[in-house]
Amino acid sequence: MIPRSPPGSRAISPSAGAWRPAGRRTPSPIVRNASVISASIEDWERMLRIDLTGVFLVPRFALNGMVKAGRGGSGVHVSSVAGIVADPNLAPYNAAKGGVHLLTKSMALDSAPHGIRVNAVCPGRIWTPMPQSRLKPEDDPQEILARWGKNIPLGRVGMSEDVARAILFRASDEAAWITGTWLAVAGGATASHPPIG
Repeated sequence: MIPRSPPGSRAISPSAGAWRPAGRRTPSPIVRNASVISASIEDWERMLRIDLTGVFLVPRFALNGMVKAGRGGSGVHVSSVAGIVADPNLAPYNAAKGGVHLLTKSMALDSAPHGIRVNAVCPGRIWTPMPQSRLKPEDDPQEILARWGKNIPLGRVGMSEDVARAILFRASDEAAWITGTWLAVAGGATASHPPIG
């Protein structure tokens, strides 16, 4: 069962606005991110349920079956570069994907004695039906791909096949000595700071 609300979340809400450190007239700045301030607890919980709890539950049952079978194996989580580098206004998503990375490490350690490897792949900007569905009729897909590709060191947006190849590698015997790690599939986007301006 997935909890729908964290214990005490409603209890702390009324007192949070009244918090003041001793000797100060106004609260100290705690967070300077609009998304953290504007995101509702429901937004936060929904994102964690989908992007972290879901990644916990599905492999958990599969891993139990693999342990009982006693033949080893591998599992690959699909995470995101948003768990490696943060984005403005995406705090719940960034936190959930960052959680997937440590969950991957924990599952890898728990599964290793059974000969089971657990890794993650972290796609960056990938041209999938999701971004395509957000195009307006007047948008030129080739112009958008070119614009997005300018901020990626390899000069192009990734395709579904790029992610599929990384998953197949991580799941294969070619990666037999790799566990508890994540692989960025992002054309080098995590290698440096993004261009300014």
